[in-house]
Amino acid sequence: MATVLSVSGSPSAASRTNRLLRHLDQRLTAQGHEVVPLDIRTVPAEALLGADFRHPAIVEATELFARADGVVVGTPVYKASYSGVLKALLDLLPQYALTGKTVLPLATGGSHAHVLAIDYALRPVLNSMGAAHIVQGWFTLDKDITVHEDGSLAIAPAATEALLQVVDQFSAVLGSSPVLAAAS
Repeated sequence: MATVLSVSGSPSAASRTNRLLRHLDQRLTAQGHEVVPLDIRTVPAEALLGADFRHPAIVEATELFARADGVVVGTPVYKASYSGVLKALLDLLPQYALTGKTVLPLATGGSHAHVLAIDYALRPVLNSMGAAHIVQGWFTLDKDITVHEDGSLAIAPAATEALLQVVDQFSAVLGSSPVLAAAS
């Protein structure tokens, strides 16, 4: 099927955002997609903050975006916007790095006050980067994501239902991407 780049914009390895993405990656893999995880926190800070377009990690990230058919972008919400590490990486990608791509925006945060961050902060950037189709995203409250001591993840039933719906919609669009491309 399709190659999906699953981008975690969390600066923390133990974050709920990162764990949620890796959990959803399993569903996409089970649906036949090849999922490639990219945790931005592993990109050297000097490359991101120094805007070093030629740094091997930035070159590699750019190539991952180029090879992907679809991109899942997950971010914690801070100050009503997506994370700074995500912003730093997006700024270093080519202007139209998402051209022809289907994109699923996801966000996590502590309050419903941040729910519009997907539509008013993240979606415009993804659109400006040429995304062919940005499917409906989803905001999940931190309290709805529980990480157990053994590392397993539990997601509140209502959040699970909504997340599976947007992931399945994303997967379905990816499955029909050649038809969409031919119709364009």
